[in-house]
Amino acid sequence: MAKHLVIVESPAKSKTLARFLGRDFDIASTIGHVVDLPKSKIGVDVENDFEPEYQVIEGKEKVIAELKKAAKKADIVYLAPDPDREGEAIAWHVAREIKGTKAKIKRVTFNEITKSAVTAAIEHPRAIDMNLVNAQQARRVMDRLVGYMVSPFLWKTVARNLSAGRVQSVALRLVCEREEEIAAFKAEEYWKISAILANRKKEEFNAGLLRIDGKTVVRAGEEADNKIVISSKTDVDKILADLNKATYSVGEIKTSERTRRALAPFITSTLQQEAAKAFGMSPKQTMSIAQKLYEGVEMGKEGAAGLITYMRTDSTRIADEAIKAVRAYVAKEYGKEYLPAHPNQYGKKKNAQDAHEAIRPTSMDYAPEKVKKYLTIQQLKLYTLIWNRFVASQMADATFSVETVDITAGKYLLRASAQKVIFAGFLRVYHEEKEADENGAHSWSEQLPELSEGEKLNLIELQPNQSFTKPPARYSEAMLVKRLEADGIGRPSTYASIISVIKDRKYVDLEERKLKPTDLGKAVNKILVEHFPDIFNVEFTANMEKELDSVEEGDDDWVKVVRDFYTPFIKTMGVVKKKEKAIKKSMTEVTDIKCEKCGQPMVIKWGRNGRFLACSGWPDCKSTRPLPEEEAKAKTDEKCEKCGAPMVVKTGRFGRFLACSAYPDCKNTKPLTLGIKCPKPACGGQILEKKTKTRRAFYGCTNYPKCDFASWDKPVGKPCPLCHHPYLLQKVSKARGEYLKCPECKHEVHEHQQEPAPVG
Repeated sequence: MAKHLVIVESPAKSKTLARFLGRDFDIASTIGHVVDLPKSKIGVDVENDFEPEYQVIEGKEKVIAELKKAAKKADIVYLAPDPDREGEAIAWHVAREIKGTKAKIKRVTFNEITKSAVTAAIEHPRAIDMNLVNAQQARRVMDRLVGYMVSPFLWKTVARNLSAGRVQSVALRLVCEREEEIAAFKAEEYWKISAILANRKKEEFNAGLLRIDGKTVVRAGEEADNKIVISSKTDVDKILADLNKATYSVGEIKTSERTRRALAPFITSTLQQEAAKAFGMSPKQTMSIAQKLYEGVEMGKEGAAGLITYMRTDSTRIADEAIKAVRAYVAKEYGKEYLPAHPNQYGKKKNAQDAHEAIRPTSMDYAPEKVKKYLTIQQLKLYTLIWNRFVASQMADATFSVETVDITAGKYLLRASAQKVIFAGFLRVYHEEKEADENGAHSWSEQLPELSEGEKLNLIELQPNQSFTKPPARYSEAMLVKRLEADGIGRPSTYASIISVIKDRKYVDLEERKLKPTDLGKAVNKILVEHFPDIFNVEFTANMEKELDSVEEGDDDWVKVVRDFYTPFIKTMGVVKKKEKAIKKSMTEVTDIKCEKCGQPMVIKWGRNGRFLACSGWPDCKSTRPLPEEEAKAKTDEKCEKCGAPMVVKTGRFGRFLACSAYPDCKNTKPLTLGIKCPKPACGGQILEKKTKTRRAFYGCTNYPKCDFASWDKPVGKPCPLCHHPYLLQKVSKARGEYLKCPECKHEVHEHQQEPAPVG
């Protein structure tokens, strides 16, 4: 009897699908794309409607041969790559490669890898959707045209082996423009004033200065009609003098209720943002973990099962059966009072494709505590986050009582506020960040003492607080994803790769988990923005995404979309090519430093790792050296044990290291350690800074691979004041700033602490 064949992208899905489909089905995988444009040439025939020249990807010949062999034995071939544009293109490419077999070829998709979803997909196959294929094809062709035409321009004007991308370069532009805003920022002084007051029972509470002569007190930079900024110590002293003499009395007292609604279940961008805030995960790491949860996890006797729905989505829509299941779960686990009368509905995001559901658990039977033993620590963290967000999204609103008390003091008005939870609602499951105080005039308290209108109050203390406006923050990876989504740049399947590319190309560095453009990134951005202003900009790129969506929906022709892009683009390329020599010259700066080998002036040039000094006599003299400021940073007091020359700090593929300054005559190198012994018993190694392949810093042992010690946080050579562990870890958070934490007893040491604080 002939078998059916199901072809998926990932081998990880095979076990899960085999369990659902039974003996009549064989499962094969493509392991990603099987064909692509050639690496050695542009591979797009611009004279023939941009016809792509697809080639089998190197190493995939065997995969295709096995797919053909399996297809010949089957009566029906079900193409089941992921349910998105990329997956549709893979299905189309596979269909073309295995054509000629007698088997019928059908396309199936499922949003979740569960028995019901997979069975339903097999029962309702469809033809390959060429609109989806053409949308992917248009994106790939445009990206290839930009990459293969603009990248050589960068080679000739900046440095060899650089590259440009249609979307990634716009992301780089956003990072660089934020850095320019930070550099141009000028801090402005402003003050906030609060008062500690007491009622007739001598119960104290805090009130913030809200208005002066009817004008609202605001931060610097917020000036407007009927608003005032306390901008100097002179102003503060005058206000304090008035307030010290003033009579304080209770004015209007307001009590009200407010509700807070749960957030929508996760979509790709919000999942990446929350995983970064909660766990410090990069978008790439988040999507990798989510992919495994989607494809299936082995759960003992129960076999493999997919735990979440498809994780590349921009829709908050939830299937009716999933809503029924989660509402039943909420009623059972938390009580009917936590269940809203009707299911919570969430609005459709602007420009959302709405092709798939929101990210949710595939079954309410797979609670995190039930499946935790089958998951890695990181998988459990992400799955629990997805589970809690989904459950909370279908729970009742949280309710708060809000008390606001206005206090008069002559021409001054102060305000005290208290907020108390009446009904936790969805907060039983999922806690959001507290709302920021918008104008800094007052802060929330848990409770205020009993007060009555007209009551006289005693002033205990005035508390002036000087502040300065802060520059805009650098983008974290999560913040950049949020900005890309808001501007309509990229789509759920591209956010992680966009950020990974600009990191891998060394255009940006991660500094305290924030994206900072490198000198190289700034130079590349400057040239691209200056000479391709109409292509590498936010609005143009966002409009291209809309046009690709139109192709997917069948409302536009992909060749027309590419041609409309290519015509002005190639015209611009013709103009900038004539300027290449002038641009190259403008990027080269002559210095008064003489070459040590031939005495000619050295010039500043660009390379893959930034600027460096090169002899102006090149190619006859190929002498190079770091810039003086970089040399100064790199110098150490350590001497080379082989030749006695000073050792200098250099940066390689996996981080910083020490090298002899007499290179190339002496090629001695050694690890750059933190001066902290490895904590592993009997190891004897030292802790040093390293970098992963994605250039993320971490700290490991010099005795690797014999010793597997590793830490994402930087060890600091200070013992724990409580348990005397030999080192602490350097931590940073938005709420607490920088602090040290003991890896053993978890005690935290903050800068202001003089004595050890109690743990917990």
